[in-house]
Amino acid sequence: MRQLRGQERVITGNRQTSWAFADAFVAEDEALHWARDRAREAGLRSVSAGTGAALRLLAATADAKVVAEIGTGTGVSGIHLLRGMRPDGVLTTVDTEPEMQQFARQAFRTAGFTGNRARFIPGRALDVLPRLADGGYDLVFCDGDRLECLDYLAESLRLLRPGGLVCFEGVFTNGRTVDSAAQPTEVLRVRELLRTVRESTVLQSSLLPVGDGLLCAVKRG
Repeated sequence: MRQLRGQERVITGNRQTSWAFADAFVAEDEALHWARDRAREAGLRSVSAGTGAALRLLAATADAKVVAEIGTGTGVSGIHLLRGMRPDGVLTTVDTEPEMQQFARQAFRTAGFTGNRARFIPGRALDVLPRLADGGYDLVFCDGDRLECLDYLAESLRLLRPGGLVCFEGVFTNGRTVDSAAQPTEVLRVRELLRTVRESTVLQSSLLPVGDGLLCAVKRG
């Protein structure tokens, strides 16, 4: 029977197993395991292996040379991004916790990246992003404060070149985004982000079911 428009198919156990298999499809090495261990010890959530693989693929597809990241953490997502970027590419990564960025520096070194491949900027993203160059970025990855996600989108549109990509991690919010029960403000912000991106005339978007949801959009030329 044909699926009616707007209706969701039942999520079977087989589909859940398939999603889990897809999310773990790309094996991770010791550098990523080390970074994940540091994140776990610090009580931080890292992107899933599937999300990291998607970021690496997107960076490679965009032939990204200049990438901005909101939310350094301990370097898990940064390693994936750098592995997808051009060999001369530079990742600018912003985080409010400089001590976590020190872990990321070590993780990047362990992964084989020289110091000039990443620029670490400590501070609040909305204080840092306005200082970055208009139209100078191939990809912006957002994994920061969900309450600020709409502001991140506005800054990303300014930062990206035509054809550049913006990605938001965690847009499923552990299932709360589609839960009809009353939700906290951060979930309502994510819902507004999803509507804004989907209805935008300057973005071509897709929502990837990896990890906790990866929202991706290309800035039209």
